Amino acid sequence: MNAVLVLNADLGPLHRVPVQHAIRMLMRRVAEIHEAEPDRHLGVFPMPRVLRLVRYVVTRWRYRSGPGWSKCGVLRRDGYRCAYCPSTATTVDHILPRSRGGRNSWKNTIGACYACNQRKGDLTPAEAGMELRFQPLVPTWSGMVQR
Repeated sequence: MNAVLVLNADLGPLHRVPVQHAIRMLMRRVAEIHEAEPDRHLGVFPMPRVLRLVRYVVTRWRYRSGPGWSKCGVLRRDGYRCAYCPSTATTVDHILPRSRGGRNSWKNTIGACYACNQRKGDLTPAEAGMELRFQPLVPTWSGMVQR
């Protein structure tokens, strides 16, 4: 077992941590064992599967407008589909090229295959004669979790 699930005090899932970190949390009495491996111990502690925090932690990041931009996030948002052809997307393309002031943002980037990204180059889709198959959207936390 290499990861332990950490639950908030209201039993909502937060994240996973390595077993060593889980034991440190138990020693500091930040968390309690919610579920353990049967008949396995690490020192005086049962081998934890799930920890529950003693105090509630406010997770404001879950209620923001959405996740931060990343290349992996763009590919995941687009379902690894190229925005210009039916191929699989392996790269991220800027609709307004970075050389013209385009930013790394959800609305300006889209997944593309290598061939389409090279063909478009330093042009806008209209200048390159390429049409977007779908429009980029700003994802929500729930939408990213479902993918």
